[in-house]
Parts: sequence; C-alpha cells; structure tokens
Amino acid sequence: MTRREAVLTAAGIFVVAFLVRVAVAGQIVFPKPEDTAYYVGVARNIVEGRGIVSDALWSYQTPPLVFPRAAFEVWLPLPSLLAAIPMAVLGASFAAAQWSAVVLGAIVPVLAWRLAADVASERGMSQERARTLAIGTGLTTAVYLPLLLHSALPDSTMPFTVLALSACLLMARLARDPRGARLTDPRLIALGVLTGLAALTRNEAVYLGLAWLIVAWGMSGFSRGARARLIGVVAVVAGLVFLPWAIRDWAEFGSPFPGQAVANAFSVTGFDIFAWNDPPTLSRYLAVGPQRLLEMRVEGLSHNLFSVLLLPGVPISLIGLIGLPWAVRGAAIRPVVIVAFTTFLVTSLVFPVSTTWGTFLHAAGPAQVLLVVSALLALDATIAWVGAQQGWTRPVAWLGALLGVFGSLLFTVAILPTFGSGSRATADRYVALAAVMAEIGHPLDGSSGPVITNFPIWMAETQRISSLALPDEPPRDVLDLASTFDARLVVLLDADSRHWPADLDARADGAECFRELDLGPTAGAGVPGPLGNVRAFEVVCP
Repeated sequence: MTRREAVLTAAGIFVVAFLVRVAVAGQIVFPKPEDTAYYVGVARNIVEGRGIVSDALWSYQTPPLVFPRAAFEVWLPLPSLLAAIPMAVLGASFAAAQWSAVVLGAIVPVLAWRLAADVASERGMSQERARTLAIGTGLTTAVYLPLLLHSALPDSTMPFTVLALSACLLMARLARDPRGARLTDPRLIALGVLTGLAALTRNEAVYLGLAWLIVAWGMSGFSRGARARLIGVVAVVAGLVFLPWAIRDWAEFGSPFPGQAVANAFSVTGFDIFAWNDPPTLSRYLAVGPQRLLEMRVEGLSHNLFSVLLLPGVPISLIGLIGLPWAVRGAAIRPVVIVAFTTFLVTSLVFPVSTTWGTFLHAAGPAQVLLVVSALLALDATIAWVGAQQGWTRPVAWLGALLGVFGSLLFTVAILPTFGSGSRATADRYVALAAVMAEIGHPLDGSSGPVITNFPIWMAETQRISSLALPDEPPRDVLDLASTFDARLVVLLDADSRHWPADLDARADGAECFRELDLGPTAGAGVPGPLGNVRAFEVVCP
C-alpha cells in the first residue's frame, strides 16, 4: 500500500467512525454513568474559572474534606482537560463536552486498522487479504458497540484507548526496527510522551511501562545496559510529563500519587468507596474468610469477561475470544496483548470488588480492539480454509470483513436505543426531583447545606450544589457525617444498600433523627412517571 493510499484509507475510516459517533452522541443526552458526570463537571468548572474542583464529595479517604473539593484525588485530569476545549468554544454543556469523546473515539478505528495491517504484514498475507483484513477491522471497530458507546461519553475510556494503542503501535515499530532505536531516537521521546499522557488519564498506564519493559528487553542487537537505557529514556520522559500533576497532588492531598488504590483493593462491597466511619482495611478484608475472598475473584473475572468484554460485543467478541490463541502470536500485536491481559488480570484479581463498579470497563479499550482484530483474523482464516476445501477460484476475503461489520452493526442497532432512552430518563428524573423538592419547601439550592445522597455526583452536577456520598453505614454514622458538614437533607434514589433505607424502615438506632418528607403521589417504588422510587429525609437531630 502506497503512502497516499494509506492516508486516504485512514481518512475514510476516520470519517465513517466520526459520523457514526456524532449520530450516537445525539442520542445520549445525559452523562451516565456517574464518573462521566464527574469529568464533565470538572471541565465545566475549569471553563467557568473555578479551577480543577468538584462539588461532589464521593470519597472520604483522602483529606482535606472541604467544598469545593480539589478534583481527582482518585481519578486523573486529562479527560476533563480535553472536554474543556470544546466546552470553551461551544458552551459549558454536556453536548459540547461530547465532542472530545467523539473525535478521540473516531481515532480508535484508525489505530485498529493500522494494528491489523501490521499483523497481516507480519504474517505474510497476500496484498488483497491484508488490505481487506485491515479495512474490515477498522470499519468493524467503527460500529462496535462497546467502543461506540464510550465514544459518546467524555470520560477516561477513549483517551486511554487512543494513547495506549498509539504507544503499543510505536513499541512494535521500535522492536521491528531496533537499529534506529538509539537514545536520541524521536520515537523513544514520543513513546515517553504517550505513556506520560496515558498516566494522566488512567492508573493502568503502568501496564504500558510493563509492555515496553518486556518488548525492549527482548530486542536483539543490544547489550543489557543499552536495553536498560532504552527503557530509562521512556521512563524519564513519561515521568517529566506526569511531574506537574504529581506536584499538584502533593500540594493538594499530601501525596504525589493518585490515592486510595490500596483501599480499593481491600473493598469487600462496592459501597466501600463511600465509607465514612468504616473504611476498608486489611483486617476487615481478611475477616470475610478465604471462601469469600475466592468468590470475589471469581465474580471479578466473570464480570470483566462477560459483562465488559463478551456480552456488549456479541457475536464479534465471542468469535474474537475463540480466536485469541491464534491471534496473540507475533511481535506486531504483542504490546497490545500484554496491556490487555495484564489489565484484565490485575483488575480481576487485585481489585475484584472495585472492578464490578467500572475499574476494568474504562480501561478495556485495548482489550476490545484485540478482540475485534482476533475476530477478523478468525473469520479470514475460516473463509480461506472453506475456499480451499471447496476449490473456490475467486478470492472472497471481503466476506470476513463484511461479516465483521454486519455482526457488529446488528447488535449496536438493537441495543443502542436502550442507552439513549435511559440517559433521557435520568435527565428527566433530576428535573422532576428538583421540582418536587421545591414544591414541598426543601429546594435543592444549597440552603440546607450539602445534600447526602447515593448518587452524589449526579446530584452535584444537575442541581449545582454541594453533595455528599451516602455511606452504607448505620444511621448514627450518617448522622455523624451530616453533623460534620452541617447537612440537613438525605435523598435516596432507588437505594438498595445494606443499611439504606432498610435501617430507617426498621427504626434502627438513630433512625428517629431522619424525618421522611412527603414527596406526593408521583414518588415511590413502582409509581409511573419520571421521579420513580425516590425518598427524602430531613435531619432533625442537632
């Protein structure tokens, strides 16, 4: 393929992916899930001149616990910085923020096309089969639901996927042409920059460092010292890129590193991220016993495999999983394989509870692309084998690409409307909640202090007020939280934790301090309408 042909092909794939993502973004009108709302909210605060802050206090493990809250004590800032660019031009809205995800999401199929082309070249495929495999991979990725959906949500998923895939492609090129890999090679500088930017996006960027360590150490023609220097150059450049943020974290939170990773590893339920008086500890973690510790890991593995990788992408994901043993061979795809498998295993085994709340989901982009490449390789090999058995004389390599695109598009068209309607329903719900609370004399305007709720980020971003995460702890502990922050309202939306609202209904100790407010006939479990199962309480004890 000539350079001109490659540029035109990449541009064509980008345009297709971009247009599809624009259409999808138009269907999703609310930042769902909550972490998306967090990134959008911080981006809006940046544009409005408030700085890198949030009005939601959803984690109590990293002091200082004040409002407005310095943002990103756990997560990282690059997605918000990227979302702030279109918001500064088009207005501080969710629709404006979506443009950052749309553009980045449209780059992913181009990177997938390039990865498939490198794999095909390494395997010595004919020009026609290689071109069809690569273009088919790019177009399949363009309409692949797991990647398409997150291309409409301005969170960390697409920035990390773009940076991780770009870094992996660069690693493979350095390994393929090691003679030029000297300390002054601009490709090493670029790899360090990509890794540093990935570290400003997600903590899983550390696995890019692992991949480069493995790839660089296996490069022939270099002494151990030379290999160590190649690794060191990338590490130093990445560190310099991350350094300003590390200094900021040190100034704000007393540590240069993203916090709470150890606490997340010791979680025994997903609600532990909201802990107030009962935070995760090693002793509490071990107290659940060996059987439960094993069950957690089974649940983490099952969730990451089925809920994140397989179910959203069938049938392509299933074909890709079956073909993985044959797809993972070769230097061209090795860096992606290392990043994808390490991310999957560490999140499943080290963070088995947290991963069921999205840890692997937002770092799964490289794994999703790996499944698509594997699926297209499997379809290509199957069709080639059938053709040989049947004695076909005309090449039909295009059939595998067509099946890949059609299979991916079919499931996307069937499932996507559900996400669109769900986002609109959530937006309507918070509008209805604000109206009802104002009608009964308890407006969500901050006049009663921060609001305690089980969806603190959505509350903060829809009502533009300070909000506190509801810990899954007894009423006395929540009363202590309310006293600390002078909070007077507790709002529960579809609450289903161990203590809330069960402890109030059972009149547990401290329940008398929470007086339920009458929200009228439009609120309650099973009640039709936008408000749904919502309960609100006023804190009446000093």
